[in-house]
Amino acid sequence: MTPGPDLSGPQAADEFQSDPYAPEVGELPEQSAQDSEKVNKTGTTTIGISTSDGVVIATDMRASLGGRFVSNKNVQKVEEIHPTAALTLVGSVGGAQSFIRTLRAEVNLYEARRGEDISMKALSTLAGNFARGGPFFAINPILGGVDDDGHHVYSIDPAGGVMKDDYTVTGSGLTVAYGTLEDRYEEDMTNEEAKEVAAASIKAAAERDTGSGNGIYLADVTADGVDINGYDFDELL
Repeated sequence: MTPGPDLSGPQAADEFQSDPYAPEVGELPEQSAQDSEKVNKTGTTTIGISTSDGVVIATDMRASLGGRFVSNKNVQKVEEIHPTAALTLVGSVGGAQSFIRTLRAEVNLYEARRGEDISMKALSTLAGNFARGGPFFAINPILGGVDDDGHHVYSIDPAGGVMKDDYTVTGSGLTVAYGTLEDRYEEDMTNEEAKEVAAASIKAAAERDTGSGNGIYLADVTADGVDINGYDFDELL
């Protein structure tokens, strides 16, 4: 007869659960490779350009599963985050959407407490703090906006680093898009000129990057507000 388990003494904790307190608040549970492949990711190419009129932000429209299957062909990857600022979605769709909802709420709270509009410097710092300390999947958004000090474009890395530049690119297609953008970029471009440059850069990335494609969303950011529209590449080039 096969002997049963020895119940004469106390059982080791790891026989039941290695850590009864995991995951802690603010932590994400560990994911297997199979779980990661089921997460909708934007893949993506996103571009932000500071212009003489304001800011232009451009993104492609594709979402994928595990980078191999196109799960959606019409994802709006740029959202208004403030009446004169917009933010892109890069990384996992759920993480990016949660990041934007949280940031919007904090901006509203900031302005209600202080009775004044948030500056782009303060907004970029707030976004960096959330990217570093919040329970979000790895994201790498672009923030672009207009305030009393001028027109601003920031890239925010997954560790919370905030870098300001005249133009920037993030996402899986950035290496291809940067070449086209740097070749065509000129100082003091208008928003209309920047839209064409951004569209050409997104299209170049879509030719080689499997995570990018299916059209383009453009955010036209000025002191008057944020206007976001979707286009086919042929409508802009």
